[in-house]
Amino acid sequence: MATADNREPSSFQPLPTAALYVLLALTEGEKHGYALLGDVERLSDGAVKVGAGTLYGSIKRMLAEGLIQEAAERPDPRLDDQRRRYYRLTGLGERVADAELQRLATLLQRTGTRVAGRPRLGEA
Repeated sequence: MATADNREPSSFQPLPTAALYVLLALTEGEKHGYALLGDVERLSDGAVKVGAGTLYGSIKRMLAEGLIQEAAERPDPRLDDQRRRYYRLTGLGERVADAELQRLATLLQRTGTRVAGRPRLGEA
């Protein structure tokens, strides 16, 4: 039986980009790896594209860290490929995703006006 994980979400910050998008995709429900690839691209409006190696490396780390878990129940084998592994968020994963979004929102709030009026790097 799983117990509550009391680790501080801030101990995972900053999250790698791929990990943040995977956690965000899983807030919509259980997903398999191939679906996560598409969801990362969709959620980022195409700005973030992860390859299979990056995705499965992120999944492996997040499983080990307790941010996600493999779903125990499987879809009907007649409707799905038995080889697929489905993943879901854990309570810790939800808290970490929320904390990371809050961190980014705070960063934007604190620096938004300064960044907006500043020239891009390399411009005079």
